[in-house]
Amino acid sequence: MPAENAPAAGNLDDDDYPAYTMGRAADALRITPAFLRAVGEAGLITPLRSEGGHRRYSRRQLRVAARARELVAQGTPVEAACRIVSLEDQLDDALRQNRDMRRRLDERPADI
Repeated sequence: MPAENAPAAGNLDDDDYPAYTMGRAADALRITPAFLRAVGEAGLITPLRSEGGHRRYSRRQLRVAARARELVAQGTPVEAACRIVSLEDQLDDALRQNRDMRRRLDERPADI
């Protein structure tokens, strides 16, 4: 979460900064606000809330929602699309951890 007193302009480069309102996010992705609510209800993304209670989305969340939208456009039900995207993210994380572990093992001194 960004620091409370950090200038907003400085956070715009942060993929996790909740810079987009629901309307702007929906417009940027060319989807409906209802779709954003659906992927939120399915647990794929959890938007932050403004002080007024309005949903705010980050660029990372928009990319995730866009991937789910691609699957839905191909005929996948929303709930299944959200599960697929979640599993894709888990696989990416596991592969990244595996690469990191292999790199660390390769960098170990030979006498260990």
